[in-house]
Order: sequence, then structure tokens, then C-alpha cells
Amino acid sequence: MTTIDLRTQDGGVAGSVELNDAIFGLEPNIHVLHQVVTAQLAARRSGSASTKTRAEVRGGGAKPYAQKGTGRARAGSTRSPQFRGGGVVHGPRPRSYAQKVNKKMIQLALNSALSDRAQSERLVVVDAWKFATPKTKDALQAIEALKLVGKLLIVVDEQDQLAARSFRNIPNVQLVQRNELNAYDILCCDWLVFTQATLPGSEA
Repeated sequence: MTTIDLRTQDGGVAGSVELNDAIFGLEPNIHVLHQVVTAQLAARRSGSASTKTRAEVRGGGAKPYAQKGTGRARAGSTRSPQFRGGGVVHGPRPRSYAQKVNKKMIQLALNSALSDRAQSERLVVVDAWKFATPKTKDALQAIEALKLVGKLLIVVDEQDQLAARSFRNIPNVQLVQRNELNAYDILCCDWLVFTQATLPGSEA
């Protein structure tokens, strides 16, 4: 197993922690990562864009001009696609963009993203967040002490409301719970921060 330092909130080292090789020791599967992230982004699309065909546009009952003698192409309705105010040909219709991805692929993509951050040394494990009260200033001091720069993804315990409320107003900090962790959010962050309680594969 890979071993990394167990950090404290004030930037010190409180020991070491072993990372589960089945989660953090994989060779990242780029193909699966791409497929799962693409499916995740596609699922966010509302798919509500809609246009009307000539059959759905109101009006157009009267023939616009005589069939013959005008020199123009014959026309039976002003709601044909070539007229202003007419219907749309092959326009967008409400649809679902969801893609089917099985659970094993989702888990493999998550583990690949976690392994990438571990191998890139962009993974930090803190023993616990010890905030007496929810205070953004204390959270900023913790980030500075840990020397974390850039976009942070902090995995918080759902019971730790003090930490969640301390970090939530800081720009470039995204909070997720352990069961909300996903490949896309991990790949978008510069640093991935866990506590011992939220570290995947830990007994805590």
C-alpha cells in the first residue's frame, strides 16, 4: 500500500496513513474516464429546446396568392418553412441526453480519478477538522497552513457541519460528501482533501 503523511489542521504531520491500492493504486483508465464524464455532463442537459413544425404553427389557412399567373412558385400556406413566421424543418425537440453507463464503469472512473490525484501528489489527508465555531477565517488559515493553492475539492463528513459551514463561502472551494464523490469533480480540482473519516477504503 502507498503511504502518505497524515496532516493536521495547522499544517503539521500527525503520522502516516495507508492508501488502499485497489482505489488509489490503479493505472488511470482514460477511455472509461472520458465515457463516464461525458455521460455525467450529458445528464445535466435539460433537453428542453423545442421548435414548431408547419403543422403546429398557428395560422396559414389562407392561400397567400394565386396558384398561377404570378411567376412565383406555387404556395398553399404562409406557414411553410420558407416563409417568415413559418415552421422549422428538422428543428430541436424535447429529448433526454442521458447515456447509459453501468455501475462498474462509474466505480472504475472514480477510482481512476482518485489514483491520478494520488500519483500526482495532489491528495491531502487531514486527521480531522477541529473548528470550535463555524468561521471562514479559520478555514482560510487551515488552507494556508496546508499550502493548498488553486481549486480545492474538500470531502466532508455529513455530520461535520462546523467544517461545512466554515468552508462553504470560500471561492475555489467545492464541498462534497463522501457518497457524492465523482470523477468529474475530482478531475476539475487542483487538490483533493480528505479527513480520515471520509477517506475511501479506510476503516474510519
